[in-house]
This record gives sequence, C-alpha cells and structure tokens, in this order.
Amino acid sequence: MERFLIEVPHEAKEKECALAVQILLSSGSHYLTHADFGCLDGEHKAWIIIEAESKEAARFVVPSIFRPRAKIVQLNKFSLDEMEKILERHRE
Repeated sequence: MERFLIEVPHEAKEKECALAVQILLSSGSHYLTHADFGCLDGEHKAWIIIEAESKEAARFVVPSIFRPRAKIVQLNKFSLDEMEKILERHRE
C-alpha cells in the first residue's frame, strides 16, 4: 500500500467551512473523521493522510462533492543513501 496526502479545499465562508466539517465528520470514514483543518488560520482546507492501493483509490475516500477539487499527493520516505542517488540523478 502507498501513502497519500489528500488536500480538500473549500470556500472561505462560514457556511462552507461548517458544511465541509459536517460532511467529512459525518462520512463515517475513519480517515475523514481524523482530518486536520486549517480554517482557524485562514487556510480553508482539510488534510488527510491515508494508505491506499493507488492515487485513484485514495480519491474515492473523498466525498463526491469534494473530489473534483481534492489534491492527492503520494508520500515517500527516503534514506540518506536513496537521497544521494536522487541528487545524482538531478545533477545529470
């Protein structure tokens, strides 16, 4: 399984914030009920980290109303050895 960061933006309006929180929390999905929100700091987005088989599988965790605007990013961890190889490739 791969790890993905899902970013779900919403409008910077009180009603939209409340609706986004309500939809995510009432979804019943363990992932969505543990979303982190940036609204109180002026960043009107929710972030969720999940494990899924693919980017598309990760997208289907997001309620359909938010899917078109959701950003899905595959997360990777690197060892120091792996970083050296990556840096070498970028120098070429």
